[in-house]
Amino acid sequence: MHELSETADTIADRFTHWCAAVVARLPFGLDRLVPPTFLGFALINSGTFAVDLALLTLLHGWFDLPVWSAVTLAYVCAFGLSFVLNRTFNFHSHAPVGRQAAVYVVVVVINYLAFILGVGSGLAALGLQYHLSRMLAGACEAVYMYSAMRWVVFRRSVEPQAALAPDVAVRPQPK
Repeated sequence: MHELSETADTIADRFTHWCAAVVARLPFGLDRLVPPTFLGFALINSGTFAVDLALLTLLHGWFDLPVWSAVTLAYVCAFGLSFVLNRTFNFHSHAPVGRQAAVYVVVVVINYLAFILGVGSGLAALGLQYHLSRMLAGACEAVYMYSAMRWVVFRRSVEPQAALAPDVAVRPQPK
């Protein structure tokens, strides 16, 4: 009889396997170009972006907060949720959360200043409807955030011996 831990995948494992299976079926050689974590990021961040837009609508449209304030509050909530979901389901990180959270905050602040305030609020100030402004800024931030999360926030460190081919033996150096 197998132990439960040997046979049962976690929800995060099933999500990862599903993303890999979908990517493996992409046509035109895209399966070799698109990593499963990109699909996972797209799914998770589409959901958190929907949360962002819903909160923006609630805060600005219903509670009449200024756009900059509503965007900021919605953004903080959505990106907190994105961090937890991507860390758990997409990148399966087991690194200390404190360091990752600190790096993530820096990445998010840069994103906020460049894309949310710069692009999103800038387009709204030029007269573009605030939802459309936010969606255009969201497209820019998606590319930046995936890259930052994959290669900076949740990067995997490679041990020197693990980087070697399995058939290469590491011999102790003579003294």
